[in-house]
Order: sequence, then structure tokens, then C-alpha cells
Amino acid sequence: MEQNSGTSSASGRALFPLYAITFIGTLGFGIILTFLVFLVTDYGGNALVYGILASTYPAFQLIGAPVLGRWSDLYGRKKILLLSQIGTLLAWIIFFAALFFPVIPLIEVRSGLLGTFTVTLPLLILFLARALDGATGGNVSVANAYLADLTSEEERNKNYGRMSVASNLGYVFGPAIAGVLGTTAYGEILPVSAALVISIIGTLIVLFLLPDSRPCAIEEYPESTGIRKILGQEQKECYQVEAGSKITFREVFKLEYIPFMLVVYFLIFLGFNIYYTAFPIFAVVALEWSPAELGIYFSVISALMAFVQGPVLAKLARRYRESIMVVGGGFILGLQFILIVPGDYLLLYLAAVFFAFGNGIMWPSILSILSKFAGKKYQGSVQGFAMSASSLASIIGLLAGGFLYTQFGVIAFLIAAAIIYLVVFLSFRLLRIEKEKLIETEAAKTPV
Repeated sequence: MEQNSGTSSASGRALFPLYAITFIGTLGFGIILTFLVFLVTDYGGNALVYGILASTYPAFQLIGAPVLGRWSDLYGRKKILLLSQIGTLLAWIIFFAALFFPVIPLIEVRSGLLGTFTVTLPLLILFLARALDGATGGNVSVANAYLADLTSEEERNKNYGRMSVASNLGYVFGPAIAGVLGTTAYGEILPVSAALVISIIGTLIVLFLLPDSRPCAIEEYPESTGIRKILGQEQKECYQVEAGSKITFREVFKLEYIPFMLVVYFLIFLGFNIYYTAFPIFAVVALEWSPAELGIYFSVISALMAFVQGPVLAKLARRYRESIMVVGGGFILGLQFILIVPGDYLLLYLAAVFFAFGNGIMWPSILSILSKFAGKKYQGSVQGFAMSASSLASIIGLLAGGFLYTQFGVIAFLIAAAIIYLVVFLSFRLLRIEKEKLIETEAAKTPV
């Protein structure tokens, strides 16, 4: 009993810093999301350059996330989270410095397909900052793995929901902060300064508040077996690893259901990132919104989503299986992309409601299902490869979003809707898988 009490206490100590780290990470991203499109155009870029710059982070995250995820399995979650936070901090320092470089033209492009843009010195420095942040940007996958270490399967959906709430609160306050600070005479300097300070706070939280994770161990283990596998005990403050073990991309695809989940992960992020590039351009060019108006819109979406992923998700999780929420949430989410197309003000905010509710119940359920399929042994590695799948989708989606909107306008949103509805179609398989697992669980409980 004492051990269980200690486990609960350790879990509680770790969960709060994890939520705080998630909140701080999205707060910084929410700040940059609001004014980055304006910064790119000020420095000579166009919609395509904005898409390329936005895709730089996931491009480098594609390389870094699997490595950081695997390292977290081998060396502990806290060490890798700290490494990731330090990388983010250095990236924001470089980003901040870019604002003070002279706007010196380096390359000029005039093309019927690519448009007209100029690559300037500060624009190049922004690319460097986003690349560094991406290369060390495995904090989300490591935090997801850490949460899976600490919680039982029964509590996992609820806790992923809380983490999503923390994430969405960052998106509530980030765009609002950027919108308010960006309207001053100092322009983008104050929002970037705020993001830099926030990053420092995140690093300090990991360093001083997050409990150190460690592999599970038992006092005595028969060395005669020759197996260096640490079996551990039922302690949620630690995690299970196979000493010196590494899992490759090919081996990940041999794990049951993981390839399917990586495809789902990829498609979700592909649809989202077409939207994330196309909508700010749509808001600036077609709707003529200011940074403050764009910030308010994103803040409204995130506030609604925080509400959905809090009390609404908790109530739905007690009544419906996760697979049902993935299918239902995906269907609602697809509708919001369609509602954007007319450009009507009321329909845009109705789309925000659909976005919040659809994504709010779908995404935590996806995370929970993936963590269950991954199991304990390769939790960090699988989360890292999932992050790679999302990064690859983000690269393609962000580039495609800028290009599609440049060539086809609001048709880009219909393409995003079609991708999400493909996810809904594929997710019907989850209904069958989850039902089969429930039958297996009940059969195991039935005494012979």
C-alpha cells in the first residue's frame, strides 16, 4: 500500500510539470503563429516562402524526434525533455536576434509558378532558428511517452485530454498575447521577447520541478539467464526498457496496429497543416484581417477546445469508446473546413465551434489509442516515430497549403476536408479493433 501511495504521489508531481511544459510550448508556438505570416512578408517573402519557413520546423523535427524518443527510452525522459527545452531556448534567442539584422537582399525570384519574393538576411536567420527548434523538438513525443509511463490505461484518455487542455490554453493565450503586443510601436519585438521569456520558464520547470525518471528495477535478478531485460515492478513513476535495446523504423512496422496508426497520424497532420498555412494567408489576403483579428480567432478556437477537452471529453469518455469518438470527432472536424470556404464571418466562427468540438474529442482519443498499442517497452520510440510521421505530413501539408492556396484559393480547404474524411473512413477499423480487444479482455476475466 505504501508503494501505491508513493506511486500516486510521484505521478502527481510529474503530471503538473508535464502539463505546464505542454502549455508553455504551445504558448510560444501560438505567439509565432499569429505574426509569422506578417514577418515573412515584411522581410520579402510570399505565401510559398511562408509555407517553406513553417515547414522547416517539422522537417528538422522529422530527424530529431525519433532519436530523442529512443534516447528517452534508454536514458530517461527528464534528460531528453531538458535537452529539448534548451534547444528551443537557443532557437528563440536566434529568432530574437534576427529582428535586429538589416534587411539585406540575398536572392531575388520572379516566377509565374513560384511567385515573386526576395530571400533576405533576417529571413535566412529565421530559417536557422526554426531549424534548430525543430531538430530538438521532440518534447511533445517525450512528454506523451512520460504521461503513458505514469498512468494506467483506464486513466490515460482522461490525462491525455488534460494535456490537450493545457496545449489549447497555450493557443488561447499565445495568439492573444501576440495580437496585443504586436500592435505596439515595437512591432514583433515584444511578442518574440515574450516567447523567449516563456521558453526560459519552461526550461526551469523541467530542471527543477519535473521528477527524474528512471528504469524499473528489481533487487534480485537471476544473472544465469543471460538476459539483460529489466522486468521491473508495477510502478508508474518508472518505465520499462530493455537495456541497450534500440528499435528501428522497420521494427516499428512489425508492431501490431502501429503502421495503421502512423498512417492515421500522417493524414491528420496533413489535413491540419494545409489549413494552418492556407488560413492565415486567406485571413490576410481575402478577409484583410489584422494580427489582432487573427489572434482573436485562434484564441476563440483554442478556448472552445480547452472546454471540450476538459468537462465535455471527460463526460463522453465515460459513455463512449475511444474509437467512436475518433470517428465522430473526425466527421465534425471535416465540416469546419467546408464552412470556411464562403468566407462569411458568422460561418467562420461556426467553423471554429466545429473545429473545437471535432478535434477536441478526436485527438486525445487518437493519442490514447496509440499509447495502448505501443505498450510500455517501446513507448518513447513509437511516440518518436509518430512524431516523425506528423513532421513529414507537416512538411508536405505546409508546403502544399501555401501552393494550393496560391493556385486554387479556398479549394485548399476542401482538399483538407477530404483528407480528414479519409481518416474517418479508415478509423472505422478502430471500431472493430477496440471491440475485439474488449471481447478478449472480458474473456480473460471470465474464470475457467
